[in-house]
Amino acid sequence: MNLGSFDKIAVLHRISMFALAFAIAVAVVVHDPRSTSEPAASPGDRAREDLSRVEYPSTKGIAWDPYFIRPQDSLERLFGSDWVPVARFNRIDRRHAYPGMTIKVPRNMDEIRNYNPLPMIYEPARPHRKYILVDATEQWIGAYEHGKLRFSGPAATGTAQHPTPEGLFRVDAHHRTHSSSLYKTERGDIQYPMDYAFRFYVGPDNAAFWAHARDMPGRPASHGCIGLYDENMQNRVYGYPDRPVLNDAKRFYEWLLGPEGLRADSGELRIMVNDTLLEVRGPLPRYLDKPPKGPS
Repeated sequence: MNLGSFDKIAVLHRISMFALAFAIAVAVVVHDPRSTSEPAASPGDRAREDLSRVEYPSTKGIAWDPYFIRPQDSLERLFGSDWVPVARFNRIDRRHAYPGMTIKVPRNMDEIRNYNPLPMIYEPARPHRKYILVDATEQWIGAYEHGKLRFSGPAATGTAQHPTPEGLFRVDAHHRTHSSSLYKTERGDIQYPMDYAFRFYVGPDNAAFWAHARDMPGRPASHGCIGLYDENMQNRVYGYPDRPVLNDAKRFYEWLLGPEGLRADSGELRIMVNDTLLEVRGPLPRYLDKPPKGPS
């Protein structure tokens, strides 16, 4: 074989290796796990790390299996009329139940239809006409009247880097059309809406902490405020979901103000003079380094 033949073989070898490398690169891009289909949250959302890794004490007695959400999946398609209790069980809204996430799916839906990790009777709340309990460990919030739980729902508190202040506070203001002065939406075109907001603390640096409507990704996620469901806000801002259902923020706001307060509510910021207390208790839920080895 002459030298020219060796040169031809070398060139063909280089072409083959280049083609193989290109094919591998394309495959990696096509199968990029960060890819999502609409509707979807930001690919940078840590929730895609697997919600089965967020450990809530109250879920230990409920048998569940991890489920990896695929592009064709939605909570409604997967669970029919049971999508609401599944969403609440995972502390997540529909916009954040996107391909690439893993959620907890109870084996027996009857066990979660009335799921509530808070006590039905809370002794510290007995002397108070209205009392709000936020359990950071459970990421859950409850409305009490003279110690009896009226209703409750998921909450998204601050992260370890931006904690929600712990302790007992008095609700001192409400603002139905509030918005953040610091943070914008994912698109960055408007300030982040904080509908149905009620303030419970102003820090020494004049930073205010509110309970308000926000995105619910299934874990601690705020900069210190307490987030509640509001799919109406998400429909207005993001165009999804088409038919809003989850709206705990409005329910808590209307319960807090009562009929008389709602009649006088103009939607603007107003100082409240009442005896409603808000308690934040407990450390954040444990975030497992690895997904559980098997079903709970």
